[in-house]
Amino acid sequence: MMRYKFGMDEITTKISILREEFSHLHDYNPIEHVSARLKSPESILDKIERKGTYPSFDAIRETITDIAGVRVTCSFVSDTFRIFDMLSSQQDIRVVRVKDYITKPKPNGYRSLHGVLEIPVFLSDGVIPVYVEVQIRTIAMDFWASLEHKIYYKYRKEIPPELLQDLAAAAETAAHLDDTMERLHHEVQQLDAPAEEQDRGLSTTTGPDLVPRDHVLQQLRNVRSRFTDD
Repeated sequence: MMRYKFGMDEITTKISILREEFSHLHDYNPIEHVSARLKSPESILDKIERKGTYPSFDAIRETITDIAGVRVTCSFVSDTFRIFDMLSSQQDIRVVRVKDYITKPKPNGYRSLHGVLEIPVFLSDGVIPVYVEVQIRTIAMDFWASLEHKIYYKYRKEIPPELLQDLAAAAETAAHLDDTMERLHHEVQQLDAPAEEQDRGLSTTTGPDLVPRDHVLQQLRNVRSRFTDD
């Protein structure tokens, strides 16, 4: 389990660096919240039995890819793909598998971007590649998933049909909210663009505006002559 914890720590560190960079260099930070968790030994054993996996590290590694998990909550849908691209493009990360439940939601309405990433963990006796599952979703998606999870276990995985319908409707409402907020975000960016271009224009002024006027040049000559005379 230690190697999975270290792999999870590596991924969360990378996300924290991206988060801090955005805070200092950009107008807004797309990362709202980051959480991480390790599956309990009991949960892993249960999954091994259900899948009929041979109890060796290599077999478990290839069969159970969500032992270490990191969840990132974003402001907008576009941020989910942006963050995943920035994370997965780093040289020491290999993308094992991607499941895009945002573009193609699950039948129950679940939306999220899932990626299994391989990260090298440097231990005293060598380097070990570790799988970490990263889930990236919006605030609205996360709220819906949290509610669905509570209902799922409250009814012991046997959710009444009327509740399933309500959950599906709520998922559509959450998706509509994400679409609306994305559109508003884009409109605000468009409004800010002319002002930013004007600021850049002022800060990079060239040509006659940078040439000192005649009376300024004369003052500089007078100052220089006084120092020369002294």
